[in-house]
Amino acid sequence: MRIVSLVPHATELLFALGLGDDVVAVTHECDHPARALELPRVTKDRLPPGLSAGEIDAAVRASVAGEGTIYELDTELLHELEPDLIVTQELCPVCAVTYDEVVKEAEQIVSCPKVIALDPKTIGETMGDIRTVAAATGARDAALDLVARQRARIDSVRTAVKGADRPTVAAIEWFDPVFIAGHWTPQLVELAGGVDILGFPGEHSEQTTWETVAAAQPQVIVCMPCGYDAARSLEEAQTFADQLRGVGARRVVAVDAAAYFSRPGPRLVDGLELLGHVLHPELVGLPEGVAGPLEVRL
Repeated sequence: MRIVSLVPHATELLFALGLGDDVVAVTHECDHPARALELPRVTKDRLPPGLSAGEIDAAVRASVAGEGTIYELDTELLHELEPDLIVTQELCPVCAVTYDEVVKEAEQIVSCPKVIALDPKTIGETMGDIRTVAAATGARDAALDLVARQRARIDSVRTAVKGADRPTVAAIEWFDPVFIAGHWTPQLVELAGGVDILGFPGEHSEQTTWETVAAAQPQVIVCMPCGYDAARSLEEAQTFADQLRGVGARRVVAVDAAAYFSRPGPRLVDGLELLGHVLHPELVGLPEGVAGPLEVRL
């Protein structure tokens, strides 16, 4: 089978299911696992490099109002690859090439590829995506094994923090304007032994104000700007140090959002373990290979 992945979390899932040899192309943002970096890219970013958080937000809003996405699809290469399956998403209109564009293009490819969309909003739905990909690729046994391992790790964290004091948490997904993380993140916080006092499980990430964040009085702030690694998250947090200082949290950390929180793939469980370590370091160790939090000095 020849598979094209048009969203990073789908790429990670395909490789986790042992289907890496079937993947013939990925997006320009697919950077995990390392083998994905060797594959042809069928998308590119329309935004210029070096934009600030506010400039990116403005560009994204303008793009959605006009063309609907900040990414461009290499249709010529897609046709040349003649895939049997294209995996994409519909959830976020700025996270990937639009679903309608992909379907329209697929109808014109001689191999007549099947198109499936992975659009989880909760941790449970990410498990459902594993089964969806398995059904489309015949990877049933690998899917059952992956689901079992993911659930065991989730249960391990939940058991470790059972009965512990639960600090209040604010998960910042963007800084200018400030967004509170939604979708699966509030669930991760809860499972990790915290109380997400601003986010709503399964709902869209929500724009808010620094005054609202301060009024909620979180004890811990986790800085996870969408798509940024830990170093870039720390840089963003330091840029907005005055606003963060005004919230009055006892601890502020920056994490690798791109790896563990922005993408609803298998590494969300790494994110859960990381949050468990942030909130309860005496109960949950940092897993091997997972990049730890960076302390934000305010």
